[in-house]
Amino acid sequence: MARLYADEQFPRKASELLRTLGHDVLTVQEAGNAGFGVPDSEVLGYAVNDNRAVLTINRYDFIRLHRLQPSHAGIIVCTEDHNLERLATRINEAISAEKTLSGKLIRVNRPSQ
Repeated sequence: MARLYADEQFPRKASELLRTLGHDVLTVQEAGNAGFGVPDSEVLGYAVNDNRAVLTINRYDFIRLHRLQPSHAGIIVCTEDHNLERLATRINEAISAEKTLSGKLIRVNRPSQ
């Protein structure tokens, strides 16, 4: 399964649900990096150094970072979804379909109503 680094805005409950699906998820809070206004580039740098793909709902900034720094362990950008079980399931499906996340930008969109 995947090694993931959930940024500060990513829902903690979704991170916990991804763990139940077998993923190794480290949150910014657990890494001791929360509440400091850490720039997104440093969030990505931390993930790169720990060989983890970033999980975020901060789509635009991380899509831009992917274009600027395509050498990373993966970036998973998600639309907000208040149904966290559905969000975790869709993330799991998206990343499980990939052979590797390295250098990839994975988009996980909330389904239309």
